[in-house]
Amino acid sequence: QVQLEQSGGGMVQAGDSLRLSCVLSGRTLSNFVMGWFRQAPGKEREFVAADRWWSISRPSYADSVKGRFTISIDNTKNTVFLQMNSLKPEDSAAYYCAYGTGYYKPSDYAFWGQGTQVTVSS
Repeated sequence: QVQLEQSGGGMVQAGDSLRLSCVLSGRTLSNFVMGWFRQAPGKEREFVAADRWWSISRPSYADSVKGRFTISIDNTKNTVFLQMNSLKPEDSAAYYCAYGTGYYKPSDYAFWGQGTQVTVSS
């Protein structure tokens, strides 16, 4: 069983930055992926970013966040971060970290954090 505990998020203005954190605990595979997804009201959960935990870093980003968001992993703290810069109102959503074996689909992930709200005002 894997547990994910999220923190961060909040209300900011357009152009501001936020950092989300997700602490991983429990029994994990030797090779897995950590991802970030988001879901706005009335919309499907969408991929934001992902990277491998133990292997050589190969981050992947949604086109909508490329160049603004950065996923990073601190193995010593069992934590994955999502640094979000130059935030836009369309980035407003509930953000979820997830543990899995694939990158882009929610079905690739078996365990999810509790979610944290990000609201960006114009």
